[in-house]
Amino acid sequence: MLMLLPGGGLGMNPTMDDMNLIQAQRHLVRDIGEEIDLEIGPGDDDPSFANTPLLGGPSQEPSAEEQGESKQMSMVSEIPNADQDILKGQPAKRKKKVVKRWREEWADTYKWAYVDVKEGTARIFCSVCKEYGRKHRRNPYGNEGSRNMQMSALEEHNNSLLHKEALRLQMASKDKIVVDKPIYVKALMSKTAGSIIEAALKRDPHEAEFIQSVQEAVHALERVIAKNPHYVNIMERLLEPERMIIFRVPWVDDRGETHVNRGFRVHFNQALGPCRGGIRFHPKMNLSVAKFLGFQQTLKNALSPYKLGGAAGGSDFDPKGKSDNEIMRFCQSFMNEIYRYFGTDKDLPSEEMGVGIREMGYLFGQYRRLAGNFQGSFTGPRIFWSGSSLRTEATAYGLVFFARLILAELNKDVKGLRCVVSGYGKIAMHVLEKLVAVGALPITVSDSKGYLVDEDGFDYMKISFLRDLKSQQRSLRDYSKTYARSKYYDEAKPWNERCDFAIPCGSQNEIDQADAINLVNSGCRILVEGSNMPCTPEAVDVLKKANVIIAPAMAAGAGGVVAGEIELNHECNVMHWSPEDFESKLQEAMKQTFHRALKAADDFGYQKESPESIVHSLSDNRALLHGAVISAFLTIAQAMTDQGCV
Repeated sequence: MLMLLPGGGLGMNPTMDDMNLIQAQRHLVRDIGEEIDLEIGPGDDDPSFANTPLLGGPSQEPSAEEQGESKQMSMVSEIPNADQDILKGQPAKRKKKVVKRWREEWADTYKWAYVDVKEGTARIFCSVCKEYGRKHRRNPYGNEGSRNMQMSALEEHNNSLLHKEALRLQMASKDKIVVDKPIYVKALMSKTAGSIIEAALKRDPHEAEFIQSVQEAVHALERVIAKNPHYVNIMERLLEPERMIIFRVPWVDDRGETHVNRGFRVHFNQALGPCRGGIRFHPKMNLSVAKFLGFQQTLKNALSPYKLGGAAGGSDFDPKGKSDNEIMRFCQSFMNEIYRYFGTDKDLPSEEMGVGIREMGYLFGQYRRLAGNFQGSFTGPRIFWSGSSLRTEATAYGLVFFARLILAELNKDVKGLRCVVSGYGKIAMHVLEKLVAVGALPITVSDSKGYLVDEDGFDYMKISFLRDLKSQQRSLRDYSKTYARSKYYDEAKPWNERCDFAIPCGSQNEIDQADAINLVNSGCRILVEGSNMPCTPEAVDVLKKANVIIAPAMAAGAGGVVAGEIELNHECNVMHWSPEDFESKLQEAMKQTFHRALKAADDFGYQKESPESIVHSLSDNRALLHGAVISAFLTIAQAMTDQGCV
């Protein structure tokens, strides 16, 4: 039997009222725009919340929740005294301590979460909803309760309708606002060479990364084109990829929701042989980046002792925060479209940013299933079954070997020299490892949030600790808690640390003009490019004027090409190479690449005369930078000329 309470609430019997009261305290009705109450007290009510209409939804009565609360209060006032005594006797819930390490554990998964201090208490908020959604009525993600309570609240908000609505508004806002990147155009002495860049700008005006890589190549080839005007036509054909493939990649996450990403594969040039190039999974991956990487890979493969064509590709898929099953489903969907273009005589994909042994294994497994054969044409997962034992280290070790070749030409030893390294991936970690092995003193690593410096330098034990931090998804900041002589700098780059040479292993354009000035002022005299195009054009100009020797990635990073070709060699498919044998072959290949670049530079006058023969080869700091491009281009141009207009 229902009875009307004086406060306007409905009641049944005292026992049922108690049950309703407890349920009302623990759970609020969750409409489209409402958030989750984590039982953290009255919260911070926003007076304007009730009057704010739902985005794209029907309006609500402004006093609906207030009426509900008044009903609850009236129900409490009407409960018999005996029952009230029972409720008073129940122990009050105590707030638990704040979990201090939430950022380190969940920062990759919940990128929207941030900490702010409100009324003297540190709390967690959502940056996406703050900018694109409605104001938060409460602090729904809280800083209280056990670890499981907090994680449950974070996950619940991540799946809430309000948060998804804010994400859609964010994506729509990004789609509407298109900001063209300013393209820095250098002046050229030759009008003929300038016409090549003008044609590229006219054809692809919005592809900033690709235009930048074209400019660097044309500047290096200016004297070549001036002496041989017929190379203009060759260059124009070379700059247009043979094949560009763009496709959608649908996949399903662990919650059953469907997502769609965009996939790319650019076969840039196959005049020297089947294509080889990396697959990159990164949110900023686009056609411009794919073309720039493919062009760089084409030149890199042509410069190496093993002649191959160049390709690149990937997707704007972000593997961070994804489960193994989600990554597997994405890789399988990616391969469903692109597998028909792969093969030992077509295209040989390899690892790149965001793609490691795990991803290559998933890709190869789906390729084998679709192709119906075991060709072993993927570099990466084959290290478990056959091939060289140092496949993943080859690129990084090659960078250190190349740095030693430069220092040897300058009559210097690498032992004791301070080296600044950027990045925190597999290449950067192997670079640290090899630098320690040859006696150098690596002092920095960096991630997307800042950099870590250890004044005592890294050793094998410290590198092992860094790997443990990465495998446990912990922050680089934790390193400083163990080693007192180290420090982590937020929102900073390592280029102002005192050093003798630098090896950037991050991403393209990580060194701008200000960073280049810092490098020069820090004493850096050699820069070995561990990543493709790590310097902006303005930064390259600063380094050139300061006589800093730049070892381009197409020469210094050829170790990966060498290792991949050795793996495909029939002799290597039936035996494992020992580390010593492999390093010997790798050093010999890097030495050939080094001298091939210097010879091309010398043929076109990029080296000054000097009475000291030991300094002669690198007296012009443009020798390696321009010589590598010249040697690679002449090799490709000869093949394209022999094969006719195809």
